[in-house]
Amino acid sequence: MERTFSMIKPEAVLGCVAGKIITRIEESGLKIIAQKMLRLSKEQAACFYAAHKDKAFFEELIENITAGPVIVQVLAGENAIEEYRRLMGAANPAAAEENTLRRLYGISIEKNAVHGSDCPETAAREISFFFNQLEIIK
Repeated sequence: MERTFSMIKPEAVLGCVAGKIITRIEESGLKIIAQKMLRLSKEQAACFYAAHKDKAFFEELIENITAGPVIVQVLAGENAIEEYRRLMGAANPAAAEENTLRRLYGISIEKNAVHGSDCPETAAREISFFFNQLEIIK
């Protein structure tokens, strides 16, 4: 069973579609083995997105992710990373395939409702950023 990280972003939480997103995740066959809601400080967000610190969109990214609460999750399943990325859809909701999370619930490329890990190394780093081993169901 592979693990991946998922974040339901503030625009989806504040827009009251987090439950719909969670339902779609569960219906896809992925298992939620850890979950919590929190609000990131600007410092925490900057640390989480440190890989993007030299990019032009970094400040906007930090503003968006700290605009409200997020729901962070650890998902598990066969090919969990690939499966969740397929379920999320393209980063730009307008370009995402029909019935993907970003197409259904994203507002813009900057506010695209969800985040997911892109590879096993990123998943491990992102999971450990938010969860300790006692919080993850085995």
